[in-house]
Order: sequence, then C-alpha cells, then structure tokens
Amino acid sequence: MFDLEREYLIPFYRRQRVLFVRGEGCWLFDEKGRRYLDLVSGIACVSIGHSHPYFVERVFEQLKRLVHVSNLFYTKPQIELAMKLRGISGMEKFFFCNSGTEAVECALKISRKFTGKKKFVALVNSFHGRTMGSLSVTWKEKFRKPFEPLIQPVEFVKPNDVYDLERKVDDQTACVIIELIQGEAGVFPMDVDFVKAIFDERDEHNFLVIFDEVQTGFGRTGRWFAKDHYGFKPDVITMAKAMGSGFPIGCVGVTSEVAERLEFTEHASTFGGNPLACVASLATIEVIERENLIKNAEKVGGYFKERISELSEDVRGFGLMIGAKFENAFEIVEMGLKEGLILNATSEDNLRFVPPLTIGRREVNLAVEKISHIIDKLKYKTDR
Repeated sequence: MFDLEREYLIPFYRRQRVLFVRGEGCWLFDEKGRRYLDLVSGIACVSIGHSHPYFVERVFEQLKRLVHVSNLFYTKPQIELAMKLRGISGMEKFFFCNSGTEAVECALKISRKFTGKKKFVALVNSFHGRTMGSLSVTWKEKFRKPFEPLIQPVEFVKPNDVYDLERKVDDQTACVIIELIQGEAGVFPMDVDFVKAIFDERDEHNFLVIFDEVQTGFGRTGRWFAKDHYGFKPDVITMAKAMGSGFPIGCVGVTSEVAERLEFTEHASTFGGNPLACVASLATIEVIERENLIKNAEKVGGYFKERISELSEDVRGFGLMIGAKFENAFEIVEMGLKEGLILNATSEDNLRFVPPLTIGRREVNLAVEKISHIIDKLKYKTDR
C-alpha cells in the first residue's frame, strides 16, 4: 500500500507508516492485528470512539433507506438535526455542508452579504481551512504563499492583544473570525477580556463575530461548544469534525437577525445536509447525551492535564483538547507509533491531545506511561 500510494495518489500528505484496518472505542488496529491507543481521533473528529455500535446501527439503517436526493427536496433527518442543533448551540438557523472549510467559506460570504463590507479580520496563528476564502483568513504563510493573490482585504490581529484589535478593526470590517481555542497552532485559548473586546468593537463598527468551532465543538472542551466557557453568543458559528464522529458533515449556525438578511439562491451545496450525514450527526449527539460524554471530557480531561503536567511545564486547554510543550515532538510521535500510541505534533516542540471523548483514566495512565518511556529513551540517546 505504501508503494501504491506513491504511484496513484497526489503527494499532498506525509503519512506515518501504518495501515489501519479497524477501530474500536479508543483503539485502532493495523493489518497485522496490532492495536494502538488513539489520542488523535482523526484530528478531533471521532468523538464517540471508533465503530460505536449505536452509531453503526443508525447509519446502516439510514444507508438502507435513503442516502441522497439533493436540496431540491425535503428530507426528515435534516430538519431533525437543525432542531437538535438549536437546542445545544443556542443559534437559531442552520446551513449544512460537508466540511469545516466549507462552513468557513459560507460564514465569510454571509458576513459580506449582511454588512455590505469587504474586510475580514482574523488572528495571528489562526487556521480556518485550505479553500481560497478560508485560506485567506488562515495565518501561516507556508499555507497561503503558494496560492496568492488570495481574497483581500484581510488583517491579522495578535491573539489576546486588545490594542492590536482596536487598531485593525474599523468601519470597513465585515467580520472578525476567531477560534476561541487555536487548535492547529497548538491549543492556545483566548482570554475572556479579549473576546469581550471583540464584541465591544462589533457594537461600535457593526461587523459580525464568527466563532470557528470546527475543532472545539460537540463536547471536545467539556461543554457542547467552547463559547459556553466564555459566555458570549456569536452572530455566526461554524461546525464540523466531531459533528459526525468521523462522517463528513459541516454546518453554519446564525442568529435570526442574520438569517433574515439572507436570500434564496445566495449559497448552496449539492451534498450538504444529505440524509446519511445528518443521521450520522444525530446519532453522534445522541451518544454524547446518553453516555454523558461531555462530563467525561471535563473530568478525564482534567485528569489528563494533571498527568501530562508531570512531563511538561507548559500544558494548556479545556476538556479533552490539550496542548503541551515537548522538545523533539516529531520524534516522540514517531517513537509513539512503535509503542502503540497515536500522537500528533503541531510543531517541533508541541503535542496536541484530542482523543475520543470516551477515553478513561486507565487509557490516560497508559498513554502517560508510554510517553514517559519515550522521553527517557530520547534522553538516554542524547546523553550518549
């Protein structure tokens, strides 16, 4: 398979050399039957664990009934999911798409339509996706530079710097888009005072506030959404990743006031909100509720942070979205694979932990034990 990948696939990915064939709960299994503790969950996607029996049953039943008819017609799962999302998110109306970057594209278009303005304001170290609009508000130059010119104008504000925010927003601003916890940057939360300042500036300059909760939504932080830690309601929210526990689905939620300005045919998606994806999302939400996984994310996440703090002096995050400073992070990831541990490094000195929300203390203890063992190996190698 490694050779076939090089022959047949465009080389956009640098993959770890393992072929997974099965998953169960917090565990992945390769083609030889070896199991690996998964602390990445498909990059914060597989929220209820791999192959959850209820999820599999619900998706399979819908697969036998109806997969897709397009948005030229009504389907029941789409309406049921929108009703459920209103209850857990506090937003009033929704648009369904297929991914996080699509959700961001829609949110940016909504901000220009609603305000009649052009300028986007995002944050330094932000990541919002790789399509042209979402890439335009993604900070890292290595992502943007090969594809310029991108959508303009865009300003980038230093996170948690109120003075920089006040300098860069103005009456031409259509929106400020932020991740309340910057995931791809390494799990860095925003300060409450900084978030409040954004809303103060919104009231003065009449722009929209977009919360990008693609990575932080659906229980990841020990609340349904990261915004629930902060006490602010955005004008627009983007969702994806854990929304379908690995099944591709994205969504934009807006307030009623924003929805009233949007008109027929201004945005669309062929596959967005198809019955199969919506049932996958409904099943995900139902498992989170039934198994009290948000509480588990809060409790086990707190324990995970305590244990990781034994190995790192710089540990950040909420719930089961944790970042920690580790020297030689890429080497730790590589060695972790040999130890049966799936890890993710966001930089050469930072690990990100986003396991399934079903993880327990036993798995956390095993993970910390293995990481400690890897660090000892690296230290011995360096000393020699």
